[in-house]
Amino acid sequence: MARQNRAARDGGDRTNLYDEITAKIINELEQGRLPWVQPWGTAAKAPLAMPRNAATARQYSGINILILWGAVVQYGYPTQHWLTFRQALSLGGNVRKGERGTTVVYADRFTPEDEKRRARETGEEAGSIPFLKRFTVFNTAQCEGLPEDVVVEAPPPPPHMIEPRVEALIRTTGIDFRIGGNQAFYVPAHDYVQVPPPQAYFEPIDWHRTALHELGHATGHASRLGRDMSGRFGTRKYAFEELVAEMNAAFCCASLGVVPTVRHADYIGSWLEVLREDNRAIVRAASQASRAADWLLAHLPAEDAGEVDTASTDRRAAA
Repeated sequence: MARQNRAARDGGDRTNLYDEITAKIINELEQGRLPWVQPWGTAAKAPLAMPRNAATARQYSGINILILWGAVVQYGYPTQHWLTFRQALSLGGNVRKGERGTTVVYADRFTPEDEKRRARETGEEAGSIPFLKRFTVFNTAQCEGLPEDVVVEAPPPPPHMIEPRVEALIRTTGIDFRIGGNQAFYVPAHDYVQVPPPQAYFEPIDWHRTALHELGHATGHASRLGRDMSGRFGTRKYAFEELVAEMNAAFCCASLGVVPTVRHADYIGSWLEVLREDNRAIVRAASQASRAADWLLAHLPAEDAGEVDTASTDRRAAA
């Protein structure tokens, strides 16, 4: 009986965690804010970058990027580096008394006893249920006594390095990328991307965000990551794919040091519908966006890859 009660509590905790994350994202969208496009340089003191673990140097991925970016903006932390309580101790420092941590998650799978029994009886493979586990991290600004190289945030790359690297990435992906017209889109049936020329944008830096958004769609092609691209405009499948491409662009921009001046908010209404219907949608979308960004950034030429937040993500993040 105790085991059953514990399992029930664990199941409830897993459900609540999805609900908590989804409710927070919905609240941000309802306020007109996109959690994956933070106001870097204004409310945030930290530079635009991907959050990473200060002890392991691993980059967080999926929904944890949004959670940690949100904490940086909310509390004004000056760095994108994070640690667990024990990691701070292992580095010779400690979390300051009274500091409250930020809850992040990683994905795991659970196989119920009934399913294990069914698999033994039928000889079939046992099915498992995905769920999230939570753990707590602290920004390095909440700690003291840490080594200087752990605390200091590396400066963002100089502006003149941004555009050449994005252009190099576009060339090396092998994706058919066309510049022209007055609309940006990806055509799955013919597998090509088209984006208007940079001079068509009020701020040329925003061209790069649009290009990375459309390249994000292209990563879903069957020859690459094989996402479901069958959704038509106005459907929830379409809105979900737009969510993946949008977050992919944000993750790529953060990795490359591109700071756009616009926010793509055209689909907020449809995104809210998706999230309200399925409390796991934002976690899945963030995970797929991380995979898309990883795929794109892996094509960055070797001479440029060392200057960006590489895509070697922490795979324990929610999948």
